[in-house]
Amino acid sequence: MITLKGEHIYLRALEPEDLEFVYVVENDETVWEISNTQTPYSRYLIKQYLEQAHKDIYEVKQLRLVICYYDNEVLGLIDLFDFDFKNKRAGIGILVKDEKNRAKGYGKEALKLLINYSFTHLGLHQLYCNISEENQASIQLFSNQGFKNVGLKKDWNLVNGTFKNEYLFQLINN
Repeated sequence: MITLKGEHIYLRALEPEDLEFVYVVENDETVWEISNTQTPYSRYLIKQYLEQAHKDIYEVKQLRLVICYYDNEVLGLIDLFDFDFKNKRAGIGILVKDEKNRAKGYGKEALKLLINYSFTHLGLHQLYCNISEENQASIQLFSNQGFKNVGLKKDWNLVNGTFKNEYLFQLINN
């Protein structure tokens, strides 16, 4: 896996040392709505996941990269999921963990790097993302990178007993 370098951050593959970071992120109930998580993950399961993280995107249909600041501070995660080689598309998701690191351009830079990688190296034709109707920060982030809102999925996710709408955004590589 090549390292994807930006001006302020870089993206790298998951390492065994990321166990605690991934454990904290996956068990943070405040982000479960974003990831459709419903139960906590054990360190054991995350360790197993990290041991398999080296597998090729063509085999496992997903790619998770770590967003790092150049002092090696881990800022978040960015994913390609539902990788569909035949139809040349994948879903994309991003999380900058700590609020203090949000709205500083790190997510924007990470997203640009992964979009470029997806279209240039993976030969994808399109990327898509699913964003809660209430998540204005993500709507703005993806819209500013050229993603278009192509539909509203009514009552799509049940969150704390309430159904919430979700937008589908697409970016087509022309």
